[in-house]
Amino acid sequence: MLSEILRLEVVVAPPQSAGRAATGERRCIPITGGRVSGRLTGRVLAGGADWQVLRPDGMADLDARYMLETDAGAHVEVWSRGLRVATPEIMVRMAAGEPVDPSAYYMRTAMRFETAAPDLQWLVSRLAVGFGERRPDRVLLTVFAVD
Repeated sequence: MLSEILRLEVVVAPPQSAGRAATGERRCIPITGGRVSGRLTGRVLAGGADWQVLRPDGMADLDARYMLETDAGAHVEVWSRGLRVATPEIMVRMAAGEPVDPSAYYMRTAMRFETAAPDLQWLVSRLAVGFGERRPDRVLLTVFAVD
């Protein structure tokens, strides 16, 4: 069973590319801020990043690590591994910064959280699944605990 726990708005900077390797284009997307709402509220701290491999078959391997700060001052580490799959036409539109309906591509991520905050240990002891939407300067994630 899935239960919604968070909504994340993760603001990102333009991609930094390491070039095209045999497995695809390797790039880093710096995380510059954002907001968190739901069972906890607060902000996404600058300093994290999403390391990606854009594969020739249209799949993007995603590996993001970043930090949340709750309104109460607790810090929560986020580790998110996922994928985005789109047709070449949709990938071109997304790369050009065009808005693309999230039903036109598949973006899912498996998420884990870590924190020392006693009142947030429920988050540490759950696996979560994020349903993502890529915008030109941000990623929106609706996060569900796997109960």
